[in-house]
Amino acid sequence: MERKLASVVVIDDLQPIEGADLIEVATVKGWKLVVKKQEFNIGDPAVYCEIDSFLPEKEVFEFLRRTSFRTMAGIPGFRLKTMRMRGQISQGLLLPISVLNGDAYTLGEDVSEKLGIVKYEPPVPAALAGVAKGNFPSFIPKTDEERVQNLSGIYERLKNTIFYITEKLDGSSATFYHRDGEFGVCSRNLDLMETADNTFWKIAHQLDLPAKLAAVGKNIALQGELIGEGIQSNPYCIKAQTVRFFNVFDIDAYAYLPLDAFREMITQLELEHVPILDTAFMLPDTIDELLLAAEGASALSPAGRPVEREGIVIRSIDRSISFKAISNKFLLNER
Repeated sequence: MERKLASVVVIDDLQPIEGADLIEVATVKGWKLVVKKQEFNIGDPAVYCEIDSFLPEKEVFEFLRRTSFRTMAGIPGFRLKTMRMRGQISQGLLLPISVLNGDAYTLGEDVSEKLGIVKYEPPVPAALAGVAKGNFPSFIPKTDEERVQNLSGIYERLKNTIFYITEKLDGSSATFYHRDGEFGVCSRNLDLMETADNTFWKIAHQLDLPAKLAAVGKNIALQGELIGEGIQSNPYCIKAQTVRFFNVFDIDAYAYLPLDAFREMITQLELEHVPILDTAFMLPDTIDELLLAAEGASALSPAGRPVEREGIVIRSIDRSISFKAISNKFLLNER
């Protein structure tokens, strides 16, 4: 499902911030946002813009210039990041419903296109960008789990489910597939042509993935995180590059392999998976508690130098449910 960067919401709660006279904290779904006092009331409709939104250079957004101005592919605009104000975490931007200029709206409606809002994409090194053969294949799901804050409406219902959790690594999403005799390599959004200088394809051959996937004897895809030198400043201090896998996808059944079958397949292919942190995890009482659980040192931290992990991914054992919790400590230090 495409991410709703800007959507119509209602204000669920408003609370004071200790020592702050002009601002307060609003709750929208599972998100906390700092807003001006008396700008909103509980139950008011509003437009919520998620973190990683890239807002166009328009007069209505000019108040963001001092803190959020960026360029993306040469285009000026405003990037929304996690911030801390008077000790309060604020994630995203809440706008009065008047920003829609009187247009009709429905609760939950995606208004990203209407407002000219797109996802912020950091510059991609040439070795990762590659040459596109086409868009990401339709026969494989993209690797982009929903954030837990957007699941506040169903969180209670998930508490009786047993999950396993893995570390979300700070790298670049990579997908490798074998389908009807053809081997392919994908970045997060593109099916890539094989070129001599492309890191994704280099890793595919280093790990002997074309032969290994062909030997499985079925249409299959592996998805993982490309990490190492030249990728996200290489927080794990890894020499060269490698991939840690988190999904095995049966293309014909259009289904992910459950945990035991996933681990068996990765072992059979002599590959490595992302750190598995717990295989019998139950959700804590609140989303805030889960976000605290997302914080911690990476299992891949270099010796003697703990690195804050990006977060955790929470999946049901049978793979019918999957979502992520990103560490606020990581987000506050994000580049």
